[in-house]
Amino acid sequence: MNCNTCQIEVTTPYCPTCGQSPKLKRIDGHYIIHEIGHVLHFEKGIFYTIKELLTKPGNAVRRFITLDRSRLVKPIIFIIIASLIYSIIAHYFHVDSFVSYNNAKEGTSDKVFSWGDSHSGYMNIIIGVFIAIWAKLFFRKYDFNFFEILILMCFVSGMSMLIFSVFAIIEGIVGSSLMSVAGVVGIVYCTWAIAQFFDGGKISNYLKAFFSYVLGMLTFVFTVILLGGLIDLILK
Repeated sequence: MNCNTCQIEVTTPYCPTCGQSPKLKRIDGHYIIHEIGHVLHFEKGIFYTIKELLTKPGNAVRRFITLDRSRLVKPIIFIIIASLIYSIIAHYFHVDSFVSYNNAKEGTSDKVFSWGDSHSGYMNIIIGVFIAIWAKLFFRKYDFNFFEILILMCFVSGMSMLIFSVFAIIEGIVGSSLMSVAGVVGIVYCTWAIAQFFDGGKISNYLKAFFSYVLGMLTFVFTVILLGGLIDLILK
């Protein structure tokens, strides 16, 4: 048989070039269970990723970027799964977003913010771009490029969404508003994770990480308002 990937003749169970099997198994119930287990199992799945990001986020992401990319869930998948979990929990317990947005206007920027409330996964990736830009400026002496810092923000933002999910569950059970507290905890976590990624031993890095996060958020908001206002002027 020929390998479906390399198109070379294969006489062994697996291709000697790419390691793929020349004959794929049919997708059945066992395959689905195996794939779910592959995502969730502790050693190289979502639970292991959560444990690492909860206990040593900066070090775990730095190891992912520089040494071993097989143990953590892929960053884009992780942030989307985490945001989906938060959206489901917030909807089930009828919890307001940790960043409340209520505006009766129907401008372009208002629509963008409203879209972000219901598509938190994609919104977190976009906001992460702005935070990564500021982090790159503040930590320019470190040998990490913009895209590597963006990977850091995907992991950090995803873990923040899981933290918000825990607070949303508690709020739904006890009936007291806790999402403002969750927002503070999220900022503290992001500051700690970013600083640890570069060098957690320097106090100045925590200040740089904090301002990277805050300025990234503000830059995102101002950009949306500015571009939305320009679009509204053009369309009038």
